[in-house]
Amino acid sequence: ARAQLVSSPLAGAPRGRFADMILANATIYTADPARPFAAAMAVRAGRVLRVGTYDSLKEFKGRDTYELNLSGNVVLPGFIDSHVHLIDGGLQLARVPLRGVRSKDEFISRVKGAVRDKHPGEWVRGGGWNNDFWGGEIPTAAWLDDISPDNPVWLSRMDGHMGLANSLAMKIAGIDKNTNDPVGGTIVRTTEREPTGLLVDAAMKLVFNVIPEVSVNDRREALLTASRHALMRGVTTVVDVGSYVPGTSEEQTWQDFSDVYEWAHSMGKMMIRVCLFFPMPTWPRVSDLIHERGRSLSGWIHLGGVKAFLDGSLGSSSAWFYEPYEDVPGDYGLQLLDMDVLLNATLESDKSGLQVAIHAIGDKANDMLLDMFDKVVSLNGTKDRRFRIEHAQHLSPGAATRFGEHGIIASVQIICWMMPTLLEGRSG
Repeated sequence: ARAQLVSSPLAGAPRGRFADMILANATIYTADPARPFAAAMAVRAGRVLRVGTYDSLKEFKGRDTYELNLSGNVVLPGFIDSHVHLIDGGLQLARVPLRGVRSKDEFISRVKGAVRDKHPGEWVRGGGWNNDFWGGEIPTAAWLDDISPDNPVWLSRMDGHMGLANSLAMKIAGIDKNTNDPVGGTIVRTTEREPTGLLVDAAMKLVFNVIPEVSVNDRREALLTASRHALMRGVTTVVDVGSYVPGTSEEQTWQDFSDVYEWAHSMGKMMIRVCLFFPMPTWPRVSDLIHERGRSLSGWIHLGGVKAFLDGSLGSSSAWFYEPYEDVPGDYGLQLLDMDVLLNATLESDKSGLQVAIHAIGDKANDMLLDMFDKVVSLNGTKDRRFRIEHAQHLSPGAATRFGEHGIIASVQIICWMMPTLLEGRSG
Protein backbone atom coordinates (compact mmCIF):
# COMPACT_ATOMS: atom_id res chain seq x y z
CA ALA A 1 0.00 0.00 0.00
CA ARG A 2 1.16 3.54 -0.66
CA ALA A 3 1.75 5.31 2.61
CA GLN A 4 -0.14 8.61 2.98
CA LEU A 5 1.82 11.35 4.67
CA VAL A 6 0.19 13.63 7.19
CA SER A 7 0.97 16.58 4.93
CA SER A 8 -1.81 15.27 2.66
CA PRO A 9 -5.38 15.78 3.92
CA LEU A 10 -6.95 12.62 5.27
CA ALA A 11 -10.34 12.31 6.86
CA GLY A 12 -10.41 11.42 10.54
CA ALA A 13 -10.82 7.81 11.61
CA PRO A 14 -14.47 6.71 11.34
CA ARG A 15 -16.03 5.62 14.59
CA GLY A 16 -15.18 2.00 15.31
CA ARG A 17 -12.52 1.95 12.62
CA PHE A 18 -9.34 2.55 14.56
CA ALA A 19 -5.91 1.26 13.65
CA ASP A 20 -5.01 -2.32 14.49
CA MET A 21 -1.44 -1.24 15.16
CA ILE A 22 0.61 1.93 15.48
CA LEU A 23 4.37 1.88 15.00
CA ALA A 24 5.88 4.61 17.15
CA ASN A 25 9.35 6.07 17.75
CA ALA A 26 10.50 4.60 14.44
CA THR A 27 12.66 5.61 11.50
CA ILE A 28 10.29 4.89 8.63
CA TYR A 29 11.51 5.17 5.06
CA THR A 30 8.57 6.49 3.03
CA ALA A 31 9.99 6.47 -0.54
CA ASP A 32 8.60 10.03 -0.86
CA PRO A 33 11.44 12.40 -1.84
CA ALA A 34 9.57 15.33 -0.25
CA ARG A 35 9.59 13.59 3.13
CA PRO A 36 11.82 10.51 3.03
CA PHE A 37 11.49 9.62 6.71
CA ALA A 38 8.72 9.64 9.30
CA ALA A 39 8.44 8.67 12.96
CA ALA A 40 5.13 6.79 13.14
CA MET A 41 2.68 4.75 11.10
CA ALA A 42 -0.89 3.53 11.59
CA VAL A 43 -2.01 0.22 10.06
CA ARG A 44 -5.45 -1.39 9.72
CA ALA A 45 -6.30 -4.71 8.06
CA GLY A 46 -2.88 -4.90 6.47
CA ARG A 47 -3.10 -1.41 4.94
CA VAL A 48 -1.19 1.73 5.82
CA LEU A 49 -3.59 4.41 7.06
CA ARG A 50 -1.12 7.21 7.58
CA VAL A 51 2.59 7.89 8.00
CA GLY A 52 3.77 10.97 9.86
CA THR A 53 4.43 12.22 13.36
CA TYR A 54 3.13 10.33 16.35
CA ASP A 55 0.76 13.19 17.26
CA SER A 56 -0.75 13.09 13.76
CA LEU A 57 -1.80 9.47 14.28
CA LYS A 58 -3.54 9.80 17.64
CA GLU A 59 -7.00 9.87 16.06
CA PHE A 60 -6.42 6.29 14.88
CA LYS A 61 -5.59 4.99 18.35
CA GLY A 62 -8.47 3.07 19.92
CA ARG A 63 -8.92 0.89 22.95
CA ASP A 64 -7.75 -2.23 21.11
CA THR A 65 -4.99 -0.64 19.05
CA TYR A 66 -1.63 -2.32 19.62
CA GLU A 67 1.22 0.17 19.88
CA LEU A 68 4.75 -0.96 19.12
CA ASN A 69 7.64 1.24 20.25
CA LEU A 70 10.50 0.61 17.84
CA SER A 71 13.09 2.62 19.77
CA GLY A 72 14.32 4.32 16.63
CA ASN A 73 14.71 1.18 14.55
CA VAL A 74 14.29 1.38 10.77
CA VAL A 75 11.10 0.37 8.93
CA LEU A 76 11.32 -0.27 5.18
CA PRO A 77 8.75 -1.17 2.52
CA GLY A 78 8.61 -4.89 1.78
CA PHE A 79 11.35 -6.18 -0.49
CA ILE A 80 10.55 -7.74 -3.88
CA ASP A 81 12.80 -10.57 -5.04
CA SER A 82 12.70 -10.84 -8.83
CA HIS A 83 13.96 -14.42 -9.21
CA VAL A 84 13.28 -17.33 -6.88
CA HIS A 85 12.34 -21.01 -7.06
CA LEU A 86 9.98 -20.77 -4.13
CA ILE A 87 8.54 -24.25 -3.64
CA ASP A 88 11.75 -26.10 -4.42
CA GLY A 89 13.50 -23.71 -2.07
CA GLY A 90 11.04 -24.58 0.69
CA LEU A 91 11.72 -28.27 0.10
CA GLN A 92 15.45 -27.67 0.24
CA LEU A 93 15.14 -26.01 3.64
CA ALA A 94 14.13 -29.41 5.02
CA ARG A 95 17.00 -31.33 3.35
CA VAL A 96 20.72 -31.68 3.96
CA PRO A 97 21.97 -28.08 4.24
CA LEU A 98 25.24 -27.76 2.36
CA ARG A 99 25.29 -24.04 1.71
CA GLY A 100 28.34 -22.44 3.26
CA VAL A 101 30.20 -25.73 3.77
CA ARG A 102 33.89 -24.94 3.58
CA SER A 103 35.68 -28.28 3.60
CA LYS A 104 35.41 -31.82 2.29
CA ASP A 105 35.22 -33.15 5.85
CA GLU A 106 32.30 -30.88 6.73
CA PHE A 107 30.53 -31.86 3.49
CA ILE A 108 30.85 -35.57 4.31
CA SER A 109 29.91 -35.04 7.96
CA ARG A 110 26.63 -33.32 7.11
CA VAL A 111 25.62 -36.04 4.68
CA LYS A 112 26.60 -38.74 7.18
CA GLY A 113 24.35 -37.13 9.79
CA ALA A 114 21.42 -37.13 7.38
CA VAL A 115 21.98 -40.78 6.44
CA ARG A 116 21.73 -41.78 10.12
CA ASP A 117 18.14 -40.52 10.17
CA LYS A 118 17.07 -42.55 7.15
CA HIS A 119 15.89 -46.13 6.76
CA PRO A 120 17.82 -48.31 4.28
CA GLY A 121 16.66 -47.56 0.75
CA GLU A 122 15.40 -44.04 1.54
CA TRP A 123 16.73 -41.25 -0.63
CA VAL A 124 18.96 -38.63 0.97
CA ARG A 125 18.59 -35.27 -0.73
CA GLY A 126 20.27 -31.95 -0.13
CA GLY A 127 21.91 -29.07 -1.86
CA GLY A 128 23.52 -25.66 -1.83
CA TRP A 129 27.13 -26.82 -2.00
CA ASN A 130 29.70 -24.64 -3.71
CA ASN A 131 33.10 -26.21 -4.32
CA ASP A 132 34.68 -22.76 -4.60
CA PHE A 133 34.25 -22.46 -0.83
CA TRP A 134 36.75 -25.26 -0.17
CA GLY A 135 39.31 -24.51 -2.85
CA GLY A 136 37.56 -25.73 -5.99
CA GLU A 137 37.89 -29.52 -5.72
CA ILE A 138 34.82 -31.10 -7.30
CA PRO A 139 33.10 -33.72 -5.09
CA THR A 140 32.64 -37.24 -6.41
CA ALA A 141 30.60 -40.30 -5.53
CA ALA A 142 33.65 -41.65 -3.71
CA TRP A 143 33.10 -38.97 -1.04
CA LEU A 144 29.71 -40.51 -0.28
CA ASP A 145 29.83 -44.25 -0.93
CA ASP A 146 31.40 -45.35 2.36
CA ILE A 147 28.87 -43.38 4.43
CA SER A 148 25.79 -44.27 2.36
CA PRO A 149 26.05 -47.87 1.15
CA ASP A 150 22.32 -48.52 1.62
CA ASN A 151 20.86 -45.13 0.70
CA PRO A 152 20.80 -43.41 -2.69
CA VAL A 153 22.03 -39.81 -2.40
CA TRP A 154 21.42 -36.76 -4.60
CA LEU A 155 22.97 -33.38 -3.72
CA SER A 156 22.42 -30.39 -6.01
CA ARG A 157 25.00 -27.65 -6.44
CA MET A 158 24.01 -24.14 -5.38
CA ASP A 159 23.29 -23.07 -8.98
CA GLY A 160 20.88 -25.92 -9.73
CA HIS A 161 22.78 -26.87 -12.90
CA MET A 162 24.88 -29.67 -11.44
CA GLY A 163 24.36 -32.39 -8.87
CA LEU A 164 26.22 -35.24 -7.20
CA ALA A 165 24.91 -38.80 -7.00
CA ASN A 166 26.45 -41.61 -5.00
CA SER A 167 27.12 -44.96 -6.65
CA LEU A 168 23.86 -46.49 -5.45
CA ALA A 169 21.86 -43.63 -6.96
CA MET A 170 23.70 -44.05 -10.25
CA LYS A 171 23.04 -47.80 -10.19
CA ILE A 172 19.32 -47.22 -9.65
CA ALA A 173 19.34 -44.69 -12.50
CA GLY A 174 21.20 -47.08 -14.81
CA ILE A 175 24.19 -44.78 -15.24
CA ASP A 176 27.48 -46.50 -16.12
CA LYS A 177 30.42 -46.05 -18.48
CA ASN A 178 28.24 -47.02 -21.45
CA THR A 179 25.55 -44.41 -20.79
CA ASN A 180 25.54 -41.69 -23.44
CA ASP A 181 25.38 -38.01 -22.52
CA PRO A 182 21.85 -36.73 -23.15
CA VAL A 183 21.34 -33.74 -25.43
CA GLY A 184 21.96 -30.61 -23.39
CA GLY A 185 23.70 -32.42 -20.53
CA THR A 186 26.95 -34.02 -19.43
CA ILE A 187 27.85 -37.07 -17.36
CA VAL A 188 31.21 -36.11 -15.85
CA ARG A 189 33.65 -39.02 -16.22
CA THR A 190 37.13 -40.18 -15.29
CA THR A 191 39.77 -40.71 -17.94
CA GLU A 192 38.56 -44.34 -18.07
CA ARG A 193 35.02 -43.03 -18.83
CA GLU A 194 33.68 -44.12 -15.46
CA PRO A 195 30.99 -41.70 -14.16
CA THR A 196 32.26 -39.66 -11.22
CA GLY A 197 28.78 -39.03 -9.83
CA LEU A 198 28.50 -35.49 -11.19
CA LEU A 199 25.67 -34.77 -13.62
CA VAL A 200 25.28 -31.47 -15.46
CA ASP A 201 22.04 -29.88 -16.70
CA ALA A 202 19.92 -32.33 -18.77
CA ALA A 203 21.95 -35.29 -17.49
CA MET A 204 20.41 -34.69 -14.07
CA LYS A 205 17.14 -36.02 -15.48
CA LEU A 206 18.62 -39.52 -15.39
CA VAL A 207 18.48 -39.36 -11.60
CA PHE A 208 15.37 -37.20 -11.33
CA ASN A 209 13.45 -39.92 -13.19
CA VAL A 210 14.08 -42.45 -10.41
CA ILE A 211 13.71 -40.23 -7.34
CA PRO A 212 10.26 -40.76 -5.77
CA GLU A 213 7.91 -37.86 -6.41
CA VAL A 214 7.42 -35.36 -3.62
CA SER A 215 3.83 -35.51 -2.39
CA VAL A 216 1.43 -32.65 -2.95
CA ASN A 217 1.16 -32.17 0.81
CA ASP A 218 4.93 -31.83 1.10
CA ARG A 219 5.01 -29.26 -1.70
CA ARG A 220 2.21 -27.32 -0.02
CA GLU A 221 4.12 -27.32 3.24
CA ALA A 222 7.22 -26.21 1.32
CA LEU A 223 5.35 -23.15 0.03
CA LEU A 224 4.35 -22.20 3.56
CA THR A 225 7.89 -22.83 4.87
CA ALA A 226 9.46 -20.73 2.10
CA SER A 227 6.91 -17.94 2.57
CA ARG A 228 7.64 -17.72 6.28
CA HIS A 229 11.36 -17.74 5.51
CA ALA A 230 10.89 -14.85 3.09
CA LEU A 231 8.77 -12.79 5.48
CA MET A 232 11.36 -13.18 8.24
CA ARG A 233 13.77 -11.40 5.90
CA GLY A 234 11.39 -8.64 4.88
CA VAL A 235 10.54 -10.11 1.47
CA THR A 236 6.83 -9.67 0.76
CA THR A 237 6.68 -10.30 -3.01
CA VAL A 238 8.59 -12.70 -5.24
CA VAL A 239 8.80 -13.59 -8.90
CA ASP A 240 8.68 -17.39 -8.87
CA VAL A 241 10.31 -18.64 -12.06
CA GLY A 242 9.08 -22.13 -11.28
CA SER A 243 10.40 -25.61 -10.68
CA TYR A 244 11.45 -26.21 -14.27
CA VAL A 245 15.18 -26.45 -14.90
CA PRO A 246 16.93 -28.45 -17.64
CA GLY A 247 16.33 -32.11 -17.01
CA THR A 248 13.04 -31.72 -15.14
CA SER A 249 9.41 -32.00 -16.20
CA GLU A 250 7.59 -28.96 -17.57
CA GLU A 251 4.47 -30.30 -15.87
CA GLN A 252 5.75 -29.76 -12.33
CA THR A 253 5.35 -25.97 -12.57
CA TRP A 254 1.75 -26.39 -13.71
CA GLN A 255 1.02 -28.91 -10.97
CA ASP A 256 2.45 -26.46 -8.45
CA PHE A 257 0.14 -23.77 -9.82
CA SER A 258 -3.02 -25.87 -9.50
CA ASP A 259 -2.22 -28.09 -6.51
CA VAL A 260 -0.18 -25.69 -4.39
CA TYR A 261 -0.77 -22.04 -5.25
CA GLU A 262 -4.48 -22.29 -6.02
CA TRP A 263 -4.92 -24.49 -2.94
CA ALA A 264 -3.11 -21.97 -0.72
CA HIS A 265 -5.20 -19.14 -2.13
CA SER A 266 -8.49 -20.97 -1.68
CA MET A 267 -7.57 -21.86 1.92
CA GLY A 268 -6.48 -18.33 2.80
CA LYS A 269 -2.89 -19.46 3.38
CA MET A 270 -1.02 -17.13 1.02
CA MET A 271 1.49 -15.04 2.98
CA ILE A 272 3.46 -13.29 0.23
CA ARG A 273 2.51 -12.02 -3.21
CA VAL A 274 3.79 -14.05 -6.16
CA CYS A 275 4.28 -13.41 -9.85
CA LEU A 276 4.47 -16.76 -11.65
CA PHE A 277 6.48 -17.73 -14.73
CA PHE A 278 5.91 -20.98 -16.63
CA PRO A 279 8.13 -23.07 -18.96
CA MET A 280 8.26 -21.44 -22.40
CA PRO A 281 7.25 -24.61 -24.32
CA THR A 282 3.88 -24.35 -22.55
CA TRP A 283 3.23 -20.77 -23.70
CA PRO A 284 -0.17 -21.61 -25.31
CA ARG A 285 -1.46 -22.81 -21.91
CA VAL A 286 -0.27 -19.62 -20.24
CA SER A 287 -1.89 -17.49 -22.93
CA ASP A 288 -5.20 -19.40 -22.61
CA LEU A 289 -5.13 -19.12 -18.82
CA ILE A 290 -4.63 -15.35 -18.94
CA HIS A 291 -7.36 -15.02 -21.56
CA GLU A 292 -9.79 -16.96 -19.34
CA ARG A 293 -8.92 -15.53 -15.94
CA GLY A 294 -6.87 -12.37 -16.44
CA ARG A 295 -3.33 -11.68 -15.33
CA SER A 296 -4.10 -11.08 -11.68
CA LEU A 297 -6.01 -13.96 -10.15
CA SER A 298 -6.19 -12.00 -6.91
CA GLY A 299 -4.12 -9.61 -4.85
CA TRP A 300 -1.81 -12.54 -4.12
CA ILE A 301 -1.22 -14.30 -7.46
CA HIS A 302 -0.19 -12.64 -10.73
CA LEU A 303 0.54 -14.48 -13.98
CA GLY A 304 3.80 -13.12 -15.33
CA GLY A 305 5.02 -14.94 -18.42
CA VAL A 306 7.30 -17.70 -19.67
CA LYS A 307 10.91 -18.75 -19.05
CA ALA A 308 13.52 -20.71 -20.97
CA PHE A 309 17.20 -21.64 -20.65
CA LEU A 310 19.87 -21.01 -23.27
CA ASP A 311 22.90 -22.21 -21.30
CA GLY A 312 23.93 -23.62 -17.93
CA SER A 313 26.03 -22.11 -15.15
CA LEU A 314 29.61 -21.03 -14.59
CA GLY A 315 30.21 -23.26 -11.58
CA SER A 316 29.19 -26.39 -13.48
CA SER A 317 31.22 -25.33 -16.55
CA SER A 318 28.05 -25.29 -18.64
CA ALA A 319 27.67 -21.54 -19.24
CA TRP A 320 28.20 -20.87 -22.98
CA PHE A 321 31.32 -18.84 -23.80
CA TYR A 322 33.31 -17.72 -26.83
CA GLU A 323 36.49 -19.00 -25.21
CA PRO A 324 36.99 -22.46 -23.65
CA TYR A 325 37.20 -23.03 -19.92
CA GLU A 326 40.76 -22.68 -18.69
CA ASP A 327 40.77 -26.03 -16.91
CA VAL A 328 38.87 -27.92 -19.63
CA PRO A 329 40.43 -27.23 -23.04
CA GLY A 330 37.90 -27.44 -25.84
CA ASP A 331 34.91 -27.02 -23.51
CA TYR A 332 32.92 -23.86 -24.31
CA GLY A 333 29.90 -24.77 -22.18
CA LEU A 334 26.47 -25.97 -23.26
CA GLN A 335 23.88 -24.53 -25.62
CA LEU A 336 20.69 -25.96 -24.19
CA LEU A 337 18.28 -24.87 -26.93
CA ASP A 338 18.43 -24.61 -30.71
CA MET A 339 18.27 -20.91 -31.62
CA ASP A 340 15.58 -21.39 -34.28
CA VAL A 341 13.38 -23.26 -31.79
CA LEU A 342 13.93 -20.54 -29.21
CA LEU A 343 13.24 -17.76 -31.72
CA ASN A 344 9.94 -19.29 -32.84
CA ALA A 345 8.76 -19.87 -29.27
CA THR A 346 9.76 -16.32 -28.30
CA LEU A 347 7.95 -14.83 -31.32
CA GLU A 348 4.73 -16.65 -30.47
CA SER A 349 4.96 -15.89 -26.76
CA ASP A 350 5.60 -12.23 -27.51
CA LYS A 351 2.68 -12.05 -29.95
CA SER A 352 0.47 -13.43 -27.18
CA GLY A 353 1.50 -10.61 -24.86
CA LEU A 354 3.57 -12.78 -22.53
CA GLN A 355 6.69 -11.44 -20.86
CA VAL A 356 9.67 -13.55 -21.89
CA ALA A 357 12.52 -14.38 -19.49
CA ILE A 358 15.50 -16.40 -20.74
CA HIS A 359 18.44 -17.66 -18.71
CA ALA A 360 21.87 -16.73 -20.08
CA ILE A 361 25.17 -16.63 -18.19
CA GLY A 362 28.05 -16.98 -20.66
CA ASP A 363 29.10 -14.10 -22.93
CA LYS A 364 28.17 -16.00 -26.11
CA ALA A 365 24.76 -16.98 -24.71
CA ASN A 366 24.02 -13.35 -23.85
CA ASP A 367 25.08 -12.12 -27.31
CA MET A 368 22.99 -14.79 -29.02
CA LEU A 369 19.98 -13.72 -26.97
CA LEU A 370 20.48 -10.03 -27.69
CA ASP A 371 20.69 -10.84 -31.42
CA MET A 372 17.53 -12.91 -31.17
CA PHE A 373 15.63 -10.18 -29.33
CA ASP A 374 16.61 -7.78 -32.15
CA LYS A 375 14.91 -10.16 -34.60
CA VAL A 376 11.79 -10.44 -32.45
CA VAL A 377 11.41 -6.66 -32.27
CA SER A 378 11.98 -6.40 -36.03
CA LEU A 379 9.32 -9.02 -36.77
CA ASN A 380 6.75 -8.25 -34.07
CA GLY A 381 7.19 -4.49 -33.88
CA THR A 382 8.05 -2.11 -31.06
CA LYS A 383 6.05 -2.22 -27.82
CA ASP A 384 6.52 -2.25 -24.05
CA ARG A 385 7.46 -5.93 -23.76
CA ARG A 386 10.28 -5.87 -21.16
CA PHE A 387 12.27 -8.91 -22.20
CA ARG A 388 14.31 -10.33 -19.33
CA ILE A 389 17.72 -11.99 -19.50
CA GLU A 390 18.06 -13.98 -16.29
CA HIS A 391 21.48 -13.55 -14.67
CA ALA A 392 23.22 -11.76 -17.60
CA GLN A 393 26.34 -12.74 -15.73
CA HIS A 394 29.22 -12.48 -18.22
CA LEU A 395 28.95 -9.95 -21.04
CA SER A 396 31.20 -9.32 -24.02
CA PRO A 397 32.49 -5.78 -24.62
CA GLY A 398 29.67 -3.52 -25.74
CA ALA A 399 26.90 -5.95 -24.80
CA ALA A 400 25.73 -3.93 -21.79
CA THR A 401 24.70 -0.98 -23.97
CA ARG A 402 22.52 -3.24 -26.13
CA PHE A 403 20.19 -3.96 -23.24
CA GLY A 404 18.93 -0.39 -23.37
CA GLU A 405 18.08 -0.44 -27.07
CA HIS A 406 14.88 -2.43 -26.54
CA GLY A 407 14.40 -1.95 -22.80
CA ILE A 408 15.72 -5.43 -22.00
CA ILE A 409 15.93 -6.14 -18.28
CA ALA A 410 19.20 -7.54 -16.96
CA SER A 411 17.74 -9.72 -14.21
CA VAL A 412 20.88 -10.12 -12.13
CA GLN A 413 21.17 -12.31 -9.03
CA ILE A 414 24.16 -11.50 -6.90
CA ILE A 415 25.05 -14.68 -5.06
CA CYS A 416 21.77 -15.24 -3.42
CA TRP A 417 21.81 -12.98 -0.41
CA MET A 418 18.32 -13.66 0.85
CA MET A 419 17.18 -17.22 0.92
CA PRO A 420 19.88 -19.87 0.87
CA THR A 421 17.95 -22.35 -1.17
CA LEU A 422 14.80 -20.57 -2.24
CA LEU A 423 16.81 -19.29 -5.10
CA GLU A 424 20.16 -20.82 -5.22
CA GLY A 425 20.14 -18.18 -7.92
CA ARG A 426 20.42 -20.76 -10.68
CA SER A 427 23.44 -18.70 -11.61
CA GLY A 428 27.13 -18.63 -10.79
